[in-house]
Parts: sequence; structure tokens; C-alpha cells
Amino acid sequence: MPPESASLLRVEDVSMHFGGLTALSNVSLEVPPEHVTAVIGPNGAGKTTLFNCITGFYRPSSGRVMLRVDGQERPLHRLPVHRIAALGVGRTYQNIRLFSQMSVLENLLVAQHRFTRRGLLPGLLGTTAYRRAEAAALEQALFWLRVFGLEHAVSREAGTLPYGQQRALEVARAMAGRPRLLCLDEPAAGLNAQEARALNALILRLKEEFRVSVLLIEHHMGVVMSISDQVVVLDHGEVISRGSPAQVQQDPRVIHAYLGQEERS
Repeated sequence: MPPESASLLRVEDVSMHFGGLTALSNVSLEVPPEHVTAVIGPNGAGKTTLFNCITGFYRPSSGRVMLRVDGQERPLHRLPVHRIAALGVGRTYQNIRLFSQMSVLENLLVAQHRFTRRGLLPGLLGTTAYRRAEAAALEQALFWLRVFGLEHAVSREAGTLPYGQQRALEVARAMAGRPRLLCLDEPAAGLNAQEARALNALILRLKEEFRVSVLLIEHHMGVVMSISDQVVVLDHGEVISRGSPAQVQQDPRVIHAYLGQEERS
């Protein structure tokens, strides 16, 4: 793994308590630039809780979450969701959260509101700066629709798309927000084998062509093992293994966590 100073994201001894329940216990991990890092583990291991701590939906009970921005580490654990997004952290969710009654295009335009926000008066007057920002947002939205193969559906209501295309649209919407770190929470959930392969190719393209770092929660081991540069394994809120996909697959602690206990809901 690259040295600590090279990490884009650094999670340091993060714990999360809900009353008497410990969801995370001293979790540490690093996400190097332009890497795919997968977080795996049995159901109830704390994976989504970790994502929520990174993206600002939860404030950790203890520990630090640091993002490297312009050569300096910025503390995410002290910031609200919108400030974290503005620093370049995008995410998707286990359950699709599109604006289902908006068009596909409108979903991507909404994702860019912080780049087009010029105030009420410029919008009413249609100033040059306002029109330029609107045109740039439209161009960006159409670009990501082409990348994700959704340009044919530009005017359709998002909620009418097939399930696999809704998953793709959610990732495209996250990319429209111009993230440097993209957090994907089970993006392959519900996809068939062909759709999962297409997802693999897209994630690798985001890393290699668009230089995005990806932090991935996924139960689909075919996706995890084929695209991940490193894998972090959680169980009962603790890191029990980390390393390359091949190393993690052979770790007895990982085999025990998945096969040696009854699956937890």
C-alpha cells in the first residue's frame, strides 16, 4: 500500500455507538488515489455504518476521517453532508434513491446544483454567467449519460427505467457531482450476470480514465475479486483482514466469518 501521506482517504480508529450497541470498533483503513477499495463482510458487520460515518450521515463516536484535498488532509468527521460532498465525496445507496418522477436528465442536473447556484436574481434576469453555468451543467449531464449508455433515455422518468439502468443512473448522478472519491453501497445488488459485468467495466473505467478513487461495499464476490485493488473485511464492527483479493480469500478469519457462523441479518 502507498505511504500514509499518499492516501486520498484515511479512516483512523473510528468507532460508532448507538446507545449500548457498538456498530464500529476502532476501524482504520486507507484509500489510495485511483484505487478500488472494497469493504466486505457478513450482514450486520458495520459496512453501511462506516459509509455513513465517511459521508457525514453519522458523526463517529470517536476517531477521525480525513480526506486529502489539494495536498492537505481535511477532517470529514466534523463536517455536515453537503460540505463533505463539496469536497469531492459522492455516494450511492443500498436502496436506489433516484428522483423517480423526474426525467433521467433532470436527475443529473439536480446533482450539479452547487455548480449552477447563482442566486435568484441572476436566474430571473438570465445573466450571461447564469446561462453559461446552465449550459455547462447540461453538457456535463449529457456527457455522463453517454458514458453510462443512458443517452437513449434522456427524457424518460427515472422511475420507469429497468432496474439495472436505474442502478447505472444512480452512479452517473454521483459522477455528475464531480467526486474524487466515489462511495458505492452494493451497486451490483439485484443485477444479473451481464449487468454485473457491465458494472465492473464501468467502475474500472471511472478509475482508469477519469482517475476516480472508489470505495465499494459489495456482496457480489465476482465484482469484488475482479476489480478491487485491495479488500478490507469487517466482522462485528471490527477489521479482521485486509490485503489483496487473493490474500483475503485465503485468510482463515474471513472464511470463518462467512462460513463458520450463521449469517446475521
